[in-house]
Amino acid sequence: MGHPRHVAISSLAVCRRSIRMTTYLVHEWIEGIGGSEKVLRAIADLYPDAEIQCLWDDGGRWFSDRVVRETWIARTPLRQHKALALPAIPLAWKSVRMNDPSRIIISSHLFAHHVANKYPHVPAYVYTHTPARYIWEPKLDRRIPSVGGCDWLLRLFQRYDRNQTQRSSAQFAANSEFVARRIERCWSVEARVIYPPVDVDRISSVACWTDELTVKEQAILESLPDYFVLGASRFVPYKALDTVIRVAAEAGVPVVVAGQGPDRDRLNDVAEVQGARCCFVDSPSDALLYALYQRAAAYIFPPIEDFGIMPVEAMAAGARVIVGNQGGASESVIDGITGVHLEDWTGETLREALKQVEKMPAQDSKSRAQAFSLNAFHAEVNKWVTPL
Repeated sequence: MGHPRHVAISSLAVCRRSIRMTTYLVHEWIEGIGGSEKVLRAIADLYPDAEIQCLWDDGGRWFSDRVVRETWIARTPLRQHKALALPAIPLAWKSVRMNDPSRIIISSHLFAHHVANKYPHVPAYVYTHTPARYIWEPKLDRRIPSVGGCDWLLRLFQRYDRNQTQRSSAQFAANSEFVARRIERCWSVEARVIYPPVDVDRISSVACWTDELTVKEQAILESLPDYFVLGASRFVPYKALDTVIRVAAEAGVPVVVAGQGPDRDRLNDVAEVQGARCCFVDSPSDALLYALYQRAAAYIFPPIEDFGIMPVEAMAAGARVIVGNQGGASESVIDGITGVHLEDWTGETLREALKQVEKMPAQDSKSRAQAFSLNAFHAEVNKWVTPL
């Protein structure tokens, strides 16, 4: 018969093994594809047994490999109307019930991080894509105009968001220094910077993406000018593709605009008014987009983004990138090494920038992009989240 103390220790060990250590991943709403969903997917890969809690799931089979729980909003028409859903979202998060969470990791761009307050004694980690721009900086984001036009409602949401965030004992991370400064300004909370993952290994692994194109895609590429600058993103106003077209026209440089979205007709009108030598490539495949990165004299990215995935993709393909001097892209693109930062967007500044990027080796861009790989992201998350 063993010593009583040994029996007690053995029983304690069995008890500990019987305790279920449950990690919950929390996200706002899940859509078909997007930057925040890619971050959630990358975090989920580190915690294969974690359950996901979201407001509603419109992602199809994006997370079919695990349990995804929705709030009551998912059973209402509000899921189709984010502006109308906004007042109900705080109530939805308050209604969430998790079964004995051991750790909560939250991917937040609105109010998801408030969930941490329901479980103050559970370790919580908030990966912040941004404090909601349409609440805190509506001039930068008018995607919910009904909120942007009501100053009193904005102030109400701001006060609620700040109070809830400052009550939290969670640890915060931001997806860029730019967002970390916004977090400090809006919430008076400090956040470490963990850049989001970009699929740089896949992009940089192919020396010449032209070889990966279909016959039809190769014909599209061959129809373009030998020398051009590239603007590529969703065709929506805040991506500032009209700026790309304008400065290219002023500089007398052909421009290729690639993407899709509701702003297509307006951009075509801008090109005609500016007299730009502009070619549109609608809905390019990944391979064609990467081939365009490699063919372009430079990829031009004017918008002020929280991070900006496409400039990193362009660098992974070997492109030199011309960006503004504000926002996340000014952190990823190294001025004078992998591209140029512009303070103002004119034909003259573009011409000068193009002279500079001609001297920049493509390999420097590819090397820089590795700082934003999936492996780099996983390594930083592992440093941030304490093991159970």
